[in-house]
Amino acid sequence: MEPGTQQWLDQVAEEVVDPNQRIIDPHHHLWPEGGALRYGLDELHGDTGAGHRIESTVFVECGAGYRPDGPDHLKAVGETEFVAACAAESATRAGQAEIKGIVSNADLRLPELDEVLDAHEQAGQGRFRGIRHAIAHTPDKTDMMIPGGASPYVSVDPAFRRGLVRLGERGLTYDSWNYHYQNLEVAALAAAAPGTTIVLDHFGTPIGVGAWSGQLDEIYPVWQRDVAALAKNQNVVAKIGGLAMPDNGYGWHTRSTPATSDELVAAHERWYLHTIDCFGPERCMFESNFPVDRFSISYSVMWNALKKIAARFTQDERDQMFASTAERVYSL
Repeated sequence: MEPGTQQWLDQVAEEVVDPNQRIIDPHHHLWPEGGALRYGLDELHGDTGAGHRIESTVFVECGAGYRPDGPDHLKAVGETEFVAACAAESATRAGQAEIKGIVSNADLRLPELDEVLDAHEQAGQGRFRGIRHAIAHTPDKTDMMIPGGASPYVSVDPAFRRGLVRLGERGLTYDSWNYHYQNLEVAALAAAAPGTTIVLDHFGTPIGVGAWSGQLDEIYPVWQRDVAALAKNQNVVAKIGGLAMPDNGYGWHTRSTPATSDELVAAHERWYLHTIDCFGPERCMFESNFPVDRFSISYSVMWNALKKIAARFTQDERDQMFASTAERVYSL
């Protein structure tokens, strides 16, 4: 059986933990038919409807559904158009999670940035919430499933920083996809744009393959220090999840069976607890990062793991991390 397929995932079945906990999933992707991965609205609802109380979601850009022609700077608006149509359909499906927010793509360095943001706003049909212009850069793409391709200097580009400030002026968020050794770059961006809410995706994506294979224990203390420094910027919030990507190096996608919730807790709990300690529950939101993390663990089992990690917190703190932080940050 191929990792990531439903047949492979179905080998691990667990009773849903705390099924009444309200959840907003603030980070997932979609692709149209023939896209990079098979994951449209039906697949999303197959996951969100698997037993947990997923009330709504936020889509985050993944290069899907771009316009095939027209001005280059507006091609990414095609993704917002595609997702807005999916979102409208999701709102008609009784008992299913509704896509309430869209984080789109734009090059923040463009002189036409406002034109692009206006186009996303119009295409989003009231759901456009922010931009993710990734700064993830890696000098070693060995064994990486989704290597970041950004310029190594994009975060210090004055035009990029002006664009970041402009997002805040327009009431839009900025999602940062970066690697673990770039977390201090994000801290510098937060200081340069204090009026913009910056969302750190996936803990800053600790890499565990290629040049970093087998080095997560060495990476961890440096990451700890950098996350603590980053959290001092009050305009930064953290998405906590996305550590089951193949590029994180845990190797579950190479096994005959997917991970269990207890395996995920054992492997990942320290990353979660340190981030929550630094940011506080009011600036943390659990995320799925599906379908990328689907190569390692099923959606239902993953949320079981997150609920086990969260069990030590109060009900109010759990509610913040599972729903209300995302609701506030993305104005849902």
